[in-house]
Amino acid sequence: MLRIALTLLLLTGFAVPAAAQYPERPLTLIAGYPAGGMVDIVARPLAEGMKKKFPKGIAIVNRPGAGGAIAVAETVQAKPDGHTIILTPISTLVIQPQMSDLPYKTPDDYEPIVNVIAYYPLLSVRADAPWKTAQEFIAAAKANPGKFKVGYPGEGTSSHLNLEELKRLAAISVTNVPFAGWGESSPALLGGHIDALVAQPGEVRPLVDAKRMRVLTVFQPKRHEYFPDAPTATELGYEVANGVWFMLVAPKGTPAPVVKYIHDAAKVAMEEPTFVNIAKARGIGVDYRPGDKLRADLWREYKAHAEILKRLGMLKK
Repeated sequence: MLRIALTLLLLTGFAVPAAAQYPERPLTLIAGYPAGGMVDIVARPLAEGMKKKFPKGIAIVNRPGAGGAIAVAETVQAKPDGHTIILTPISTLVIQPQMSDLPYKTPDDYEPIVNVIAYYPLLSVRADAPWKTAQEFIAAAKANPGKFKVGYPGEGTSSHLNLEELKRLAAISVTNVPFAGWGESSPALLGGHIDALVAQPGEVRPLVDAKRMRVLTVFQPKRHEYFPDAPTATELGYEVANGVWFMLVAPKGTPAPVVKYIHDAAKVAMEEPTFVNIAKARGIGVDYRPGDKLRADLWREYKAHAEILKRLGMLKK
């Protein structure tokens, strides 16, 4: 009995301090896109809502490049102690590692914590563009192969794949122009350096409201409530609807109690009216999914995107 008691005491002695001491220092929340883009826009109010559980503070670090893969690579190689996490789009997790050699390969190479938001990309042009509808833009692209430049936030993103699928199904040829994020692509469109842009609802909405941009089509199952006049790609005859999720991820091996601590803090932040209202104003939806369900969803999307990438000739050999 004494031996059992001592064993339990030792186990408790090792287990409790680890959970009790966390967090020991500020939490680093990495964002793989530039400041001002949608990842950054979501990360900041989320971090603000989580600060109650992180009295030592939360530092947001922007690491743009390679469609978010640079930031995820840094995260998965960080010490798995719960002090470094990332808010990242699904594309960086299920598309990028199938296109390039990265320090993470599959959804088993990191710890999904919680899904935060979800949305679908759309195709937009300047408000003074000559094309008033998606049909007009597609017809012009067919008549002028390779002439029009279409931007998107990085190679291998969901926005990129939506564009590639539209090109394939509509039998059009345009010049792809990848950017590091919305902070670059939006000015490029407004400045006339590109002709169209595959973007996110929240990034486009303020400019549409200001009559500086027009949405031609949305890549989602049904019309977007903020752009009711823009048809879905499916309505135009093209089955294109690859959605985007933003989720919190930690390095593989992060202790389960620490993952739960971060999960619980994020869930509370997501439920706060301030965060909900910011998401709604941006035309995106709060989409809570815990880590266990999220990993299964990631594997499903990983396999589905493998088929898309293979069809487009983009799958890593």
